[in-house]
Amino acid sequence: MLTTNPPLRVAVIGAGCSGITAVKNLLQAGVEQVVCYEQNAEVGGNWIYSAEESHSSVCETTHIISSKTLSSYVDFPMPADYPDYPSHEQVLAYFQSYARHFGLYPYIRFQTTVEQATLLPDQSWELRLSDGQTERFDYLFIANGHHNVPRHPAGMQEAFTGRYLHSHSYKTNQSFKGERVLVVGSGNSGCDCAVEISRVASHTSISVRRAQYIIPKFLLGRPTDTFNELLLFLPRGFAAWLRGLSLRFLIGSYRRYGLPEPDFPVTAAHPTLNSELLYKIRHGKVQPRTGIDRIEGKQVFFRDGTSAAFDTIVAATGYKITLPFLDRDFINYEEADRIPLYLRMFHQDYPSVVFIGLFQPQGAIWPLSDWQARLAANYVMGRWQRPANIHQLAEQDSDFIAREFTRSKRHSIEVHYHRFLKRLRGQVPADAPLWDEKKAVSNE
Repeated sequence: MLTTNPPLRVAVIGAGCSGITAVKNLLQAGVEQVVCYEQNAEVGGNWIYSAEESHSSVCETTHIISSKTLSSYVDFPMPADYPDYPSHEQVLAYFQSYARHFGLYPYIRFQTTVEQATLLPDQSWELRLSDGQTERFDYLFIANGHHNVPRHPAGMQEAFTGRYLHSHSYKTNQSFKGERVLVVGSGNSGCDCAVEISRVASHTSISVRRAQYIIPKFLLGRPTDTFNELLLFLPRGFAAWLRGLSLRFLIGSYRRYGLPEPDFPVTAAHPTLNSELLYKIRHGKVQPRTGIDRIEGKQVFFRDGTSAAFDTIVAATGYKITLPFLDRDFINYEEADRIPLYLRMFHQDYPSVVFIGLFQPQGAIWPLSDWQARLAANYVMGRWQRPANIHQLAEQDSDFIAREFTRSKRHSIEVHYHRFLKRLRGQVPADAPLWDEKKAVSNE
C-alpha cells in the first residue's frame, strides 16, 4: 500500500515588506500550504501610517531614503511615475499592489497575532494564536520587522521633567509649535525630526554623540545610491576615496556645521541621507549640540560644558530587535551585540526557522528580503542544503560585520547592499522555479 507524506506547511509571521515576499516566494517554489499571520488589517507593516501612535514608525512626511530604482522587488518594479524618493503613501500602495498582483491575500490571516511559537522535538513548530487557535507547521519564517520597539536612553525619561517621547511616537510637527525642542540622535529619524520640528518650534537643537556622515539625497544630480552603484566596478580603496572626495566637494567639512568630523569610511556606518539638515543648521534653524552629560529637570547639560532648557526631548535612539512570540531563553537578540545568522537568515542550531529581513542594509530592505525569501523557499523544498559548517559560517558573518562597521548596536545586523545582494543571488539554486506570469495576470 502506497503512503504519501502530508503536504509541507510553512508559517510566516508578519505581512510587511519582508513577509509578503516570503509568501510569494514560497508559492513560487511550490509550497502549497502557506499561512501568514498579520496583526494589522492590511499588508504593509511599518509603512501603514497612522496619525495616532501605533506599531509603525512612519510619520506624516516620511519618504524612503533609497531610490525607487534600487527599492523594487526582483520581478515587480515600482511604477514609472513614482518620484526618485517615493512617499510612505506610495510605498504602501506599492506593497498592496504587489500582494494583489501575486494573489497573496488569501494566504494572509489579518488581525491575528502569534502569541507563542514553540519548537517541538521533531523540529516542527506549534503556534498559539490570538484567536485561541493552535496550529502546527513544518517551518517558521519570521518577518516581524525590527523598527517597532523603541530603544530609550538609560535614565533620560526619568530625569527630564518636560515632555519626552521617542521618535517612534513622532507623527507630525504640530504639537511642537513654539517649543524649545531637543532631538537626541543624528540617524535618519533624528535628522528628519529635527528638520520638520524646526519649521514650527521656537528653538530646535540636535544632540550628536558621535561623528556621522550626513549625506545629501542627490550626488551629481543622481539619487545617491545610484551614484554609489556606478562605483561598484572600481577598486574598493579608490571607490572609498572618490565617495569621500565627492562629499567633501559638495558639503565641505562637517566642522563648518558644528558637527564632529567622521574618521572612518563612508560605508563603515549606516548612512544618514538628508538634504535639509545641513541647510537648516547653516540657516540657524537647527543648533547642533554635543552628547548629553546629564539632565536636571528641564535643563540639559552637554559634554562641551554648555547647557540649555528644553520643553520637549525627542529621543531618536533606535529600536530593539524583539521576538515576543519566542521564549527569551530560547532565542533573544534584544541586547545582543552579535547576531550570528548565516546569510543573516539561517540559525546555527535550528534548521526549521528562517529569518527574513532581519538585517539593516545600506539601501532598501525589501529587494534583499526578496532574495532571502527565494533562497529560503527553495531550501524548504529541498533544492538547497544548509552547509555542514553553518556554525562557523554564521560566526564569520558576525565577524565580518564587526570588522566592516563602527561598533554600535545599530550595526549588529548591518550589511552592504550590493555585496549582500551578490551573496544571496549566488546561493539561489539554478533550478529555482520562476513565477508563472500567467498565474500573476489571473490573480489581478
